[in-house]
Amino acid sequence: MQINKGEILFRQGESGPLFHLRSGLLKIMRTHEDGALLLVNIITPGEIIPHHALISPNPYFGTAVALTASEAETIPAPEWYQRLQEEPARCRDIALLLQDKLRMMQQRIDQLSQVAPADKLRKLQTWFRLYIGEAPLTDVLTQDEIGQLIGLRRETVNRLLRAQRSER
Repeated sequence: MQINKGEILFRQGESGPLFHLRSGLLKIMRTHEDGALLLVNIITPGEIIPHHALISPNPYFGTAVALTASEAETIPAPEWYQRLQEEPARCRDIALLLQDKLRMMQQRIDQLSQVAPADKLRKLQTWFRLYIGEAPLTDVLTQDEIGQLIGLRRETVNRLLRAQRSER
């Protein structure tokens, strides 16, 4: 299925199928009780989501929104879990997939542990190039979303991006 930029693939709290992202990028947004939105993850091509439901069914943890034009394959949940029962070796494949995602998230945590805001932004930009590609970070994420990923206010992100542009 094709998903245009800004379209929702699934919503937080709903239950349904799993998805294999063939191309594009998705963001996972979590809505808190007070209505505040928080960007918690970026999904890259090749991933099967939701990660927390790869072994057992669970409602969607967040809302998946296309960051770019994307293509996703729907994987019906009953078929997915039936295949896991019939082919236990697939559990190893899932473990490897989750291991890769954990490494990716550990790198994101490393970004947050930087003390200097400029270092946080540089680490995110490096991570972004490694996992997302050569598109500028600001072509895909808003300054507010960048700030959410690295624990900075939008205003600080704006100032840091301006400083980077002036250094070039």
